[in-house]
Amino acid sequence: MAKNKRVLVLHGPNLNLLGRRQPEIYGRITLDQINKKIRAVARELRVQVEIRQSNHEGELLTWVQESATQFGALVINAGAYTHSSIALRDALMDAGIPAIEVHLSNIYKREEFRKRSLIAESVIGQISGFGVHSYLLGLRAAVEYL
Repeated sequence: MAKNKRVLVLHGPNLNLLGRRQPEIYGRITLDQINKKIRAVARELRVQVEIRQSNHEGELLTWVQESATQFGALVINAGAYTHSSIALRDALMDAGIPAIEVHLSNIYKREEFRKRSLIAESVIGQISGFGVHSYLLGLRAAVEYL
């Protein structure tokens, strides 16, 4: 399949704990359940997705840097790195493919430090506050750019 019909979905730190981590904020859906929904929408849209999760900033950086040679677009929930990683911001700026920032919760209704996204300026758009639908809307938006 041509790279322009492929979307990379990245989950950042602590998202592997979904389902049991702060369910009052993130709900009870697990990362595996989210990934199944992403794959179902990808089939509907007739695109291939590759989904990865890491708790390590360097690994996420490498994946973003390599994304332009393998994928047409990127959907990323950078987790806490959203608010702290200038390196991730720079990698997204340099990736050369459209990226969509997604968050399960509405980061603007959270703690003060979460209201600032360092990566927002390096993506084409941001979707937050819709739970798993943030990912699904993000995937649909990414496909529009393919």
